Amino acid sequence: MTFQGSGSIGTGNVSGGGGGGGGVGRIALGGGAGLIITIVALLFGVNPGELLGSQAPQQGTSSDAAEIQQQLDSCTWEMANENTICRIKATTVSLDEVWSELMPGYQPPKTVIFADSVNTGCGAASAATGPFYCPADRTAYFDPSFFTQLRRMGGSDGPLAQEYVVAHEYGHHVQNLTGALAKGQRMGSQGPRSGSVRVELQADCLAGVWAQHADNGPDALLAPISEQQIATVIQTAKAIGDDTIQGPGSNPEGWTHGSATQRAKWFGIGYQSGDPNRCDTFATNDL
Repeated sequence: MTFQGSGSIGTGNVSGGGGGGGGVGRIALGGGAGLIITIVALLFGVNPGELLGSQAPQQGTSSDAAEIQQQLDSCTWEMANENTICRIKATTVSLDEVWSELMPGYQPPKTVIFADSVNTGCGAASAATGPFYCPADRTAYFDPSFFTQLRRMGGSDGPLAQEYVVAHEYGHHVQNLTGALAKGQRMGSQGPRSGSVRVELQADCLAGVWAQHADNGPDALLAPISEQQIATVIQTAKAIGDDTIQGPGSNPEGWTHGSATQRAKWFGIGYQSGDPNRCDTFATNDL
């Protein structure tokens, strides 16, 4: 069990989506480096169709969105420990609670859970894109099928590992509110000390900050986090490092998210300190 409590999770800012893709080039991805390039395109406000492919994506349907919405409406805290869609929703509630306490003036983002493809303020995205945050519409997007792909890439499908993925995208929302995202955009999208790498490592750190606070206090939504659960997060962070995805001989000049070691390191800094101020990846070149 990860979440504790019982009864309905409530409405929150999470909705079902899908059916996107009209008029925008296909995000032609099979994982690997292409996955990261496309997420960076969305994060940095670029239509990914301009970068990858030209065919229309497989479109989600209104029935997909309706089915997801039906699941969301029925989610309980008990279900969040078994059902991926409900786990995403529960995690967003916890994230909003923690960041509302840590960040004066925090404004919750929206979250859309979709199937196959979705239209966003940053362009159209497919399931192959993976989870992402679009700053143009202040919305985090998740296709639950990503977690199966993540496991194949060497990540964990444990509950806290999945919640880390959600927390990372919410980290980008925090960056959007603080101006860190815009700062990263001005520093470039590729290279070992690029703005993109700094943005991504900071989001990992902010995810760690959330994890430190999410199980604190008698009314905490998360049950006490174990070392074994943290190990699943580290495993996942390493699995999506640039050098892991690109394989042997990876060229740091093409990095966009940071190495496996760096991603694990910055999550650890956030988790061990619980202090967002310790997540300033722009203040150091020792990434």
